Amino acid sequence: MRESFLTILKSFSIFLVSKPARRFILLILLAVVASVEFYNLGLARRTFVFYTVNDGSIVVEDRMIKRSSSREIDIIRYTEEVLLGPVAPDLRPLFPRETRLKSLLCRDGVVYADFTASAELPAEGGITVDNFRTLYAGILRNFSYVNDVRFFIEGRTAYPDEFQPEVSFLGL
Repeated sequence: MRESFLTILKSFSIFLVSKPARRFILLILLAVVASVEFYNLGLARRTFVFYTVNDGSIVVEDRMIKRSSSREIDIIRYTEEVLLGPVAPDLRPLFPRETRLKSLLCRDGVVYADFTASAELPAEGGITVDNFRTLYAGILRNFSYVNDVRFFIEGRTAYPDEFQPEVSFLGL
């Protein structure tokens, strides 16, 4: 038993003599540690879409957000991250900085989100309805169990004609 252990140890030490082999082993260890930490922390990768200040082109940011046992809380965390705005300084936020999420409810695949009055104002030259469209698409993209999103500003329906679910009339 001891001899087989020494043989394995000797083979491993010969393998580690080369610099690329050491780097490979360190890379594997780093990947294992990162994976264990990722699963222990319970993070989920979410995508966010923002627009550049200069030409309005689309930029996608990926962020890791802590997962919870509640789907509603996951959507709340996502929406609050959107309200915080982009990380990069050359991107414009979707909503003014003072905008807050007043309440969010998720029932039967429909999300109902109520924002403060400042959500009606354009953020740094953006078009408000386009910003709501971007948030709408982001929620649908990141949460497969959501079928529709309804927005409210201070309890009033925001853009009711923009976010109507597609209604099928059986081929009519």
